[in-house]
Amino acid sequence: MATEISNGSGGKLRSSSTRVGLPSFSAVILVALALLIAALLLTMYVQAPSFFRVNNLINVLVQSSIVGILAIGLTFVLIGGGIDLSMPATLALSGILGALSMQYTQNAWVGPIVMLASGAVIGSFNGMAVAFMRMAPFVVTLATMTVVGGAAVWVTGSQSISDYPLDFEDFFLFPILGLPLSVWLFLASAIIAYAVMERTVFGRFVRAVGFNPVAASLARVPVQRVLCLTYTISGTLAAMTGILLVARLGSASASLASDSLLLDIISACVIGRVSIYGGVGSPLQAALGAIVVTVISNSLNQLGVSYFASLVIKGGIIVLFVYLDKLVRRSA
Repeated sequence: MATEISNGSGGKLRSSSTRVGLPSFSAVILVALALLIAALLLTMYVQAPSFFRVNNLINVLVQSSIVGILAIGLTFVLIGGGIDLSMPATLALSGILGALSMQYTQNAWVGPIVMLASGAVIGSFNGMAVAFMRMAPFVVTLATMTVVGGAAVWVTGSQSISDYPLDFEDFFLFPILGLPLSVWLFLASAIIAYAVMERTVFGRFVRAVGFNPVAASLARVPVQRVLCLTYTISGTLAAMTGILLVARLGSASASLASDSLLLDIISACVIGRVSIYGGVGSPLQAALGAIVVTVISNSLNQLGVSYFASLVIKGGIIVLFVYLDKLVRRSA
């Protein structure tokens, strides 16, 4: 089966292809993952039944919303053939700038606007460096992570910022049908991102660029603009997560994003079968991957597994799924 994109002049760009054997191989991986999760939940039922309490399940969804929105943003970049390591730093700095703006103006609605604008600017910088200056995505976003993270510490002086209008927290913590607003924003982000990726020309362009940027360029796909926009989306969604975290924690600081957050984001994407090689993946799969990662983290915590041991386990999961992704691509 193949998907084709018209190049506007009668030609067509083949953006994806699958063979008959590919779905069965992928199904084996999905079944193995389902069995792993089922075994983990059974273990939790026996060893730590408190995991299934309503409050803990809501907490899992809230944590999943943070990782999930970030993973959805990273999905656009990965499908386009790039990588964004600066998302946690973008989250922190945008949250700090938004909190400072609210503190200065005492206006709760200035903060979210400043946060989203800051994230979009940082993401656009990454996109322009990768797309127009042809710099390596890993190097660019690693440098951005260092610069933005350092700026977050410098601006705050390693202090927390909390003296802003409480209307901000009241709005973003308001529960709807018993669930915090962050959970509904996570669901909305996943649905909208899926619609953009699967139902729009832009989504097909992103896949085409991820598969083969040279062929996409020959088919008159605006490769540079598409790449730049994927990073802008990534930065904007990182800023949206900053909004939710500042509201949840009641303050903004340079440590707004945890040290393991980047690992969780990448884990969510690879578990959700978003290929690090580009061209393959879905925002909905990344969202499901975020829930799986959060369940694993919460379960390990409830079982008393140390923080460093959990990092080893998550790192092993990334290596395993990257290897499985390579096997799937070989069978294609």
